[in-house]
Formats: sequence, structure tokens, C-alpha cells
Amino acid sequence: MFESLGDRLQKVLHKARGYGKITEENISEMVKEVRIALLEADVNYKVVKEFTNKVREKALGEEVASSLKPGDVFVKIVNDELTELLGGESEDININGNPAILMLVGLQGSGKTTTIGKLGNLLRKKYHKKPLLVACDVYRPAAIDQLKQIGKELDLPVFEKGLNNPVETSKEAINYAKENGYDYVLIDTAGRLHIDDVLMDELVNIKEAVNPKEIMLVIDAMMGQDAINVITGFNEAIDLTGVVLTKLDGDTRGGVALSVRHLTNVPIKFMGTSEKMDGLELFDPKRMAGRILGMGDIVSLVEKASEAIDEEEATNSIKKLQRGKYDLEDFLSQMKQIRKLGPLENLIKLIPGASKMGLNKVQIDPKQMGRIEAIILSMTKEERKNPNIIKASRKTRIAKGSGASVMEVNRLLDQFENYKKMMKGVMSGNMKLPF
Repeated sequence: MFESLGDRLQKVLHKARGYGKITEENISEMVKEVRIALLEADVNYKVVKEFTNKVREKALGEEVASSLKPGDVFVKIVNDELTELLGGESEDININGNPAILMLVGLQGSGKTTTIGKLGNLLRKKYHKKPLLVACDVYRPAAIDQLKQIGKELDLPVFEKGLNNPVETSKEAINYAKENGYDYVLIDTAGRLHIDDVLMDELVNIKEAVNPKEIMLVIDAMMGQDAINVITGFNEAIDLTGVVLTKLDGDTRGGVALSVRHLTNVPIKFMGTSEKMDGLELFDPKRMAGRILGMGDIVSLVEKASEAIDEEEATNSIKKLQRGKYDLEDFLSQMKQIRKLGPLENLIKLIPGASKMGLNKVQIDPKQMGRIEAIILSMTKEERKNPNIIKASRKTRIAKGSGASVMEVNRLLDQFENYKKMMKGVMSGNMKLPF
């Protein structure tokens, strides 16, 4: 979503690093370019004005230490102010209570019901909670069925009472959670196509009946500046504790994410990064600022890897590489684990300096990884353990069995040998990775 904004700001900062000293003239020029970049990204004009004024004041008032380049100081100022604009510090979900109760609210079509499934999944995996999903959207056709289907997919229980009164259903769900040992209750409330009194009255009644620790609004990041009015309307009625921004993997300009906290004082707590049920992340202003400015997000990269990759298996693979025993079975196992991390081009963007090397523009066809997997699976166990025995006749058989060409089989074997050499070089300290 922030790719266009990131490209523009990174060009400004690259230019800033080339200046020998900070002057009022070059600061004005850089601030003007920052302003244009933010406005084109659909950031609220009041936010843009305040942001650029702060950057200008700090840049002109900053005393540059002898050990620093003036351009680097400007980069730090922009990074600090962007982090502050996004909220400063990340705010985690409230997990206190017996059970802890969360109400999810939002307009129709914002992705609310899907998000409640993602939250339940996150609470179970990251916070080790036992969540109960509650279906209180009794107006949208098939909303209850959708939540039940999500619960079935994730193996999470769903409490529902059909088209009964949502307030009574909420109260019954809390009692059910207490009796059955659930320590987190997530209430999926009804949405409307727009804010109205009937919607707000119902939400207020549910809030008063169950006293939730969290009331989070799900908002579509592709909505634009109208999102500010929606957040303000909900916040005035029921006192929001946070916002979940969905569809941050889209290609819109994303200005709402840079305007929300400053204009509403409601923190962004989570962001939806994909349609998959694990596509929800804690919103961290420092990391997001780093991503936008091309500084990467190595912490998120490590977190994703630790969740998806089997540590013991990875350690065994490294030991095998060191002993020269690494084979295609190990290669296939590693590839399967990497695929769990999601689209590789999204991971590459988290690497610091990826944009400078042009890696942020890389497109990786997931079908290609599938073809590699098919080729390896068409080999016998002996061939995977000892690829050196794969000669012409075996290559022909493997190609036919995988639906590939002999040329693709040859390419895979060459790539495998090159990968082994590169990794052995890296581990021995004789070669460095390009990042």
C-alpha cells in the first residue's frame, strides 16, 4: 500500500544525504517534496501541514554533531516524526479479565467477521488464550453462517443463538464462557452501510450489558479520508480502544493510516496484511515508519520466520551443510517451510536496503516453487539423497513424472549445487549475503 509514498520519500532522503550542510534553502526544497508525497498519498492536509512544519523546525534548529552528516540528521528527523505521526509506540491488545471481552464494530463490508476469526487465531497462537467467537450480527444475510464457517476452519468455537436479540446473546455468551473455561470472548456485532442511530444504540446496549475491555473498529484502509469521519462517529458513541486497519496489502495510497491517530487519538492496534487467517499483525509505528522509508523491518521478518520455521529442522539442515551431507530432501523441506512465510516478494521488502538493491520490485511466481517441488517429488528417495547419480535416462523419467522439461531438471540440479556452495561459503565466512 505504501509503495508509491515510500518511493517518493526515499528519493527525497537519498537527495538529503548528498547535501554537505543543512541550509534554509535546501530544507525548504526537501520539505516541499515531502509535502507533495504525503498529499499524493491522500494524507489529510492538516496532518501534512503540521508534519512538515515540525520537520522544518527541527531540521533548522538541529545542531549537527561532527560525527554525523547533515543529510543523515534530516533522515532521522523524518523517521522520528513519521513514527510519532503513526502513534509513537505500539499498543497491544488488552488480555486481562475472566473472561476478557472484546467487541468488534464497523461498517458493512469492512472485513469485520473475517477479522474476528483472525483475532481469535492470533489470541490462541501468540497469547495462548482460549477464545470464544460470538455471532451477534443478526441482520446481514448469512453472517452467522460465515462466522461458523470461519470457526470450523480455525477449529474455534462459535456461540450463536440464531436471530435472537444481540444484547441477550452477548450476555448468555459471557455466562457460557465462564462455565466452560474460555478466557477471551470476541463479539461480532452488526454493521451497516453507514452510521445510523439504530446501529449505535444497539452497540451502546451491548457495551453496557457486557462491559468489554476492548472495543475495536474495523476500517477498510482503502476507504480514504472518509474513514476519519467513521472513526470519529463510532468513537463519540462508544469510546473506541483501537482500530484494526484491513486491506493494507492493497494498492491504494494509504493516507488514512497516516492520519488516523493524529486526527482521532484512537490508536491503530492491528493491521490486516492478507486474506489468510494468519494475515493480521500488531501495528508497530516504528516498524511501519521503517518500511515506508525503505529501512526494512528485520524484526517482523524474524518473527515471521520463528512462527513458520521448525528450529530443530533448520539446525539439522545447517549441520548437514557443514558436513557436506545436505541433499534434495533437506532442500525440499526448507522450501516448504519458506512457503509458509507467505509471498516471498512481501518478505523481501522487509530486508533493510531492499529498495536500494531494487529487490522491492521483484515478482516471484509461486507456481515456479510448485514446479521445483514437483520435480523433486518425482525423484526416488535414493536420487534425492544422492543427486550425482541423476544422469540422462533418470532426468528424462523425472521430467515426464513432474510435467517439466529435461532443461528444467538440469536447471534445478545446477541451482541446488550453487546454493550448497553459497551457503557453505557464508558459514565459513568467505562469502557475504547481499544484504
